[in-house]
Amino acid sequence: LFVGLFFDGTRLVNLTKASGEDLAVSDAIKKILSNNILALITPGASGGAVAQVLFMKKAGIPVAKATAVVIVRTAMSIMFLIMMLPFVLLNDKALVVWFPTNVVLTICFILFLIPVTLVCFMNTRYPEHWLFFITNRLSKTMRRKVFLWYKEFRKASFLLGKNPLAIIRAFIESGTSLLAIYSVVPVFISGFGLDISYPLVLGRMILLNLILYFSPTPGGSGVAEAGFVLLFSPLLPSGTVGIMAVLWRFTCEYFPFLLGGAICV
Repeated sequence: LFVGLFFDGTRLVNLTKASGEDLAVSDAIKKILSNNILALITPGASGGAVAQVLFMKKAGIPVAKATAVVIVRTAMSIMFLIMMLPFVLLNDKALVVWFPTNVVLTICFILFLIPVTLVCFMNTRYPEHWLFFITNRLSKTMRRKVFLWYKEFRKASFLLGKNPLAIIRAFIESGTSLLAIYSVVPVFISGFGLDISYPLVLGRMILLNLILYFSPTPGGSGVAEAGFVLLFSPLLPSGTVGIMAVLWRFTCEYFPFLLGGAICV
C-alpha cells in the first residue's frame, strides 16, 4: 500500500514539474492522502480530483495548471487499466463469458481514441467559440476570468505534451502505483494460506477497479463490495469472500482516508 502511495506521489511531482511548477514529494504525498476524503463521498471518486486541485492551489500552483495535471493523472490511471484489460482477459478465460473479447477490444479502442480526439480538438478554435457562447450571459469580469483560466489550462496541457519523457515516466509510475495497491488482495489471500494464481487475482482487481472509476455511488460503495464478491466467489472458499472484501476496502480505501483526515486536521 505504501509503495503504491509513494509512486502516486512521485507521479504527481513529475507531472507538476512537466507543467513548469515545483511540488515537493512530501507535499505530493499529503495531497494524495487528502484526496481520499472527498473521493470516498463522491460518485466515481470525482471529489478526490477537486481536493487535489485545492491543495495544489494552496501550495502556490495556479488552478489551471493544477487542473491540467490532475486530469492527466486521472487519465493515466484509466488508460493503464484499459491497456491491461486485454491481457487480463487472455489470462482469465472465465471472464470472457461475462465480457466477450471482441466487445472489450472495441470498447478499449474507443476509449483510446477519446484522448487523441480531445488533443486534436484543443488545437482548434472550437473550444473558444463554445466557451464564448456558454459565458455569453456572464459579466465581463467573470468572462475574462473564465477565458484566462482556459488559456492557462490550454498552455499547461501543451507544456505537458512537450515533455514526452516526463509523461512516459509518470505513466510507468502510474502503473507501478496501481499494481502495488492492487497487490494488497493477493497478499491477504496468501496470508489465509490459500494458493491462488497471483496474475489471476491481480487481473480481477484491475477489472474491478476500472469499473469503479465509472461507479455512480459515493466512493464506489456497494458496487465495490458486490463486484468483489461476484469476481472472487469462484476462487475463494465459502465464508472468506466477505472477510476479504472488508479487508481490501479498509486497507486500500478507509485507512488512507483516515490518514488523509489526520493530515487535513
